[in-house]
This record gives sequence, C-alpha cells and structure tokens, in this order.
Amino acid sequence: MSSQRVGVYPGTFDPITLGHMDIIRRGAKLVDKLVIGVTTNIAKSPMFTDEERLEMVQRECAGIDAEIVVTGFNSLLMDFAESQGASVIIRGIRGVTDFEYEYQLTGMNRQINHRIETAFLMADVSLQPIASRLVKEIALYGGPIDKFVSARVRDDVVARVAMLGQKGGQ
Repeated sequence: MSSQRVGVYPGTFDPITLGHMDIIRRGAKLVDKLVIGVTTNIAKSPMFTDEERLEMVQRECAGIDAEIVVTGFNSLLMDFAESQGASVIIRGIRGVTDFEYEYQLTGMNRQINHRIETAFLMADVSLQPIASRLVKEIALYGGPIDKFVSARVRDDVVARVAMLGQKGGQ
C-alpha cells in the first residue's frame, strides 16, 4: 500500500483561469501528487473540446514544481478519485454561493464514498470574482480578459471567439 497522499482537483476548466491556477498551486502543496481531473459538465456548454481543455491545463501547469497529472474523466467524481488512489478532493471556494453548492455536493459524495475527504481552499481575494463562464461572456462581447487568464489562454479564447464569428476581445 502506497503512503503517497494523492489529491484530485476536478473541473471543466473551460477555460482555465488564474483562480484555477491559484488553487492548483496551493492544492499541490497539500498532497504528494495532484491529479487534475478535466471533465465535461453536461449542464454547461463548453467553448473548448475535452482535448483542447486537457492540453490547455497541461500547458498551464507545466511550470509548477510539483507532481501534477492532468487527465480527463467522464464518470462520477468519487469513482474517478478512487481509481486515482486519491484520499482527498480539493475544491476552490469563491464565496457563499460556491459554499452552498459545494456543501451539498460534498454531502452527496460522502454518501457515495466516505473514505475520501473534501478539502476547501478559499480563493485568493484578488481572484474571487473570476469564473470561466464570465471570462467567456466578456470575451464574446469583446471585453478584456487579461486580468482573469494567462496570456496564452487569452490568445486561445480570443482565437475561439473569432472562429465562432463573435466580436472577440483582448
């Protein structure tokens, strides 16, 4: 039995934001290995394909000095976490609305697999308003997204907006 502490940070990362990166950097310090699970949330309309989001997350995490594995999944989170040997799910919280949703989700997940804990990390105050959904909306209306995503992700989003024939933004 391995004594390596594995954590899973799940999300759609559509696109990956500076807020996500903050949670990844901080979460990686809490575990020996952080598995970033990139999934498709059927309730959301992704701007990027699964493969594009996987590549984007891998690229953004390349410079972090920690054991980080980026992989896709399309299953129940607790089944995925179990398959990765995880003992903890890492979740970011921006505010009260996130907490209420995450509280309910954690309760359901504990009913599915009580052996895996959930750890909440509060988003950095300067990053709390950032949400992928809002980044996409701002970009679709031609607004600036530089304060919310890295330069490379900004370029990816602007290119996608242009491909979609929308207004586009910097």
